[in-house]
Amino acid sequence: MTSTAAHQLVLVACDLGAICVLAFAVYFPRHHRRDLVTAFLGVNVGVLAVAMTLSSASVGIGLGMGLFGVLSIIRLRSYEIAQHEIAYYFSALAIGLLNGLPEAVSVLTVSLTALVLAALYVGDHPRLFPRHRQRVLRLDSAHTDESALRAHLEALLGGRVVNLSVQHIDLVNDTTLVEVRYVVPVGVPVEQEVRV
Repeated sequence: MTSTAAHQLVLVACDLGAICVLAFAVYFPRHHRRDLVTAFLGVNVGVLAVAMTLSSASVGIGLGMGLFGVLSIIRLRSYEIAQHEIAYYFSALAIGLLNGLPEAVSVLTVSLTALVLAALYVGDHPRLFPRHRQRVLRLDSAHTDESALRAHLEALLGGRVVNLSVQHIDLVNDTTLVEVRYVVPVGVPVEQEVRV
């Protein structure tokens, strides 16, 4: 193994370690949003792969910036596309760039393509946080007390609320719009979970 290849492996390992810490140890325990874990992994590994390919290919900096401009057309706050779908979209673009840039097949290109696929396989696997759910609910009562709202949601959903964000309270029409993230108990089969 050449020193360049060893250097690249260290950089990949460093990046993977950092994104895993960011997604699994920092972000998810605080915010409990499973779909963004997939997006973080997909986008990070996709950018890593394309950047490494651009650095090893004989292309100009202008082409590289243009390609990242093409990738930036994805609207990360889109309401039409879910966050995990953005990760797939971005990864599909990255795989196309990875395999379209080099003039010949290389171990680096094949390895980085496999890495992008593996990141999405792990990040969007059904066994990764299988009991975590997220819902946006419009309740038929106005809740101004967060602890009472939390108790009401736990009774309604049959799970432990780990994060809630009140989007809108309408005291005139007596409604509350809330985004809630909760954990379904282990004893509840997936097909019998409360549907809202």
